[in-house]
Amino acid sequence: MKNKILVIALAAIVGTAAAAAAVWTGMQSLDITEVKDGLYMITGNGGNIGVRVTSEGVIVIDDKFEQNYDEIIANIASVTNQPVKYVLNTHHHGDHAGSNLQFAAIAQVIAHTNVRTNMIRGNQAGPPSIVFTDQTAVFLGDTEVRAHYVGRGHTDGDAVIYFPDLRTIHTGDLIVGGTLFIDYGNGGTSIEWLDTIDNILELDFDTVIPGHGGLMTKDDVREFRTKIETLQQRGRELISQGVSKDQFGSRLNADDIGWQIEGSLFGRASLAGFYDELREN
Repeated sequence: MKNKILVIALAAIVGTAAAAAAVWTGMQSLDITEVKDGLYMITGNGGNIGVRVTSEGVIVIDDKFEQNYDEIIANIASVTNQPVKYVLNTHHHGDHAGSNLQFAAIAQVIAHTNVRTNMIRGNQAGPPSIVFTDQTAVFLGDTEVRAHYVGRGHTDGDAVIYFPDLRTIHTGDLIVGGTLFIDYGNGGTSIEWLDTIDNILELDFDTVIPGHGGLMTKDDVREFRTKIETLQQRGRELISQGVSKDQFGSRLNADDIGWQIEGSLFGRASLAGFYDELREN
């Protein structure tokens, strides 16, 4: 089962949601729960979805895999009869933007300009038709939802979605309830990630919908930053001791901060880039 999950995650990274679906033999059903008044989170396969219900329609944050579209729509319909008007992508990975093509038939899809670039380069279906560089906002009914580009980290197109009236953010995979993953092939960086989190912390929020995992707090974001910094410090120490790239994964210990290295997605897909980045910086 662990190997299947890793293949799914790796497929999602390059946007091949169909390949992920072919490996998965027991897709997890989706569940919707209320976060705050008018804001919901859909969990299950892939990244967490944010659902903001307004008097004039629904704003959706991320949309999981292609095969989840019908169930996403059903979950939204269980809490409102309002139509989906906008979809905001936090980044391009197939477990967060996999249903873009279907949603584009009923809503406007918006993301950072690098998300569109990454999706086109990766031949992913449904690149956003509306893009922004620094920030944008959607106004629907009496609700404002903002999208902020605060820097590189997980990829080079990560956006933080801010619900100012609810003091809540959706971070995509800039913050997750588990080991980080750095997509170096699409502009990811651990070095700049720390500054990016500092920029997130400047927002006025108390609740976090992370890319994966359960709801978090502002203190959890600070803790996530500390874990990245700790991993960097330990990695630099090993490199200064002459540890080779081949030995790096077995020597880099993160058990005490609750992160798995060897056998994890980070270990399989980010470790070599992490080593090179630390050696050069």
